[in-house]
Amino acid sequence: MADAKIKVQVEGNQVLEVVVSDKRLDGIWIVLGEGVHNVKCKLTPTRNSLAYAGSIMGREIIYKRSVEEVKADIAREEHESYQFR
Repeated sequence: MADAKIKVQVEGNQVLEVVVSDKRLDGIWIVLGEGVHNVKCKLTPTRNSLAYAGSIMGREIIYKRSVEEVKADIAREEHESYQFR
């Protein structure tokens, strides 16, 4: 996944665009910030599987896509990566 970005919601309804370093059904690894000042976080599915949540430095971060939607995204990305041009 080269420079894939997603929008996450932070406390106070602030929306941030973050870089995805790895995306799987059991968790999405994101990177907040750039260079030596970056912070990594793992977003895990919520109990009802309607979103992914995690925390960075005590702040809650939410990615409002269900596990099924992320599963479809992963399948689409894998399909696109195997197509020859």
